[in-house]
Amino acid sequence: MHNSSSGASGKTKVGLSQPNDSSSFKRKRGVFQKDLQHMMYGFGDDPNPLPETVALVEDIAVEYITDMVHKAQNVASKRGKLLTEDFLYLIRKDKPKLRRCTELLSMNEELKQARKAFDVNEENLANAD
Repeated sequence: MHNSSSGASGKTKVGLSQPNDSSSFKRKRGVFQKDLQHMMYGFGDDPNPLPETVALVEDIAVEYITDMVHKAQNVASKRGKLLTEDFLYLIRKDKPKLRRCTELLSMNEELKQARKAFDVNEENLANAD
């Protein structure tokens, strides 16, 4: 395992099997800009928020997600496999977040089943012709 620095906090985190090379950890900024603008507007911000604000929100979100992935990887290291349950374990004490995550996972499973049923029905129709 390789270490990577978390920046301002000064803590050392376990990397995702990436070399300890700062160039390998650079991310493309602005990838989530449009989505964040829409989300910010949905939560009551201006329809066109300041680019600096969007960039700050993106930095905060990416840092949070990166931190959660590192923590989940530490939890999963005993097993050697990162699972969805590792993330649920990390948020287990934050009931609203846990409830929302389980709701989204459940909806995702329903969508998978619906797509599967739809694909089977399409195949049956195609074979009937």
